[in-house]
Amino acid sequence: MYIEETENILESHDYNDSALIAVLQDIQKEKNYLPEDDLRDVAVRLNVPLTRIYAIATFYKAFSLKPRGRHLLNVCLGTACHVKGGAGLLRGLERDLKIKEGETTEDDRYTMETVRCVGCCGLAPVIVVDGNFHGKLEPSQVPDILELYK
Repeated sequence: MYIEETENILESHDYNDSALIAVLQDIQKEKNYLPEDDLRDVAVRLNVPLTRIYAIATFYKAFSLKPRGRHLLNVCLGTACHVKGGAGLLRGLERDLKIKEGETTEDDRYTMETVRCVGCCGLAPVIVVDGNFHGKLEPSQVPDILELYK
């Protein structure tokens, strides 16, 4: 199956199998997940076993084999965030969005995941939305933050 976007990505990396992770990152960025057809196409075009591609795609948490929502919410549950109320933020998001960790809202707006540390313990508790950090949060602030990402 010919996939134009994937072909362009492969071309931008000179069809070099040593750029496999970068290729997967670009596909993820373009499509918000790694579709099976794209992975099969990459395997053929780079002459890389599909099992190797799946090993990489399932090893790194940044990759997703399932479609994600338009906005990715990462709730930090590292030690500092946990102590300062990260679990409460997660429970509030689960209640308000009607999804559990790892799921996507029915309208495909948000996918919520947990992470163990985002590296800014002084801002605990923290959620990261599309790479934007929101720290020192109270549960009451979360709905206003979500409004920024419609």
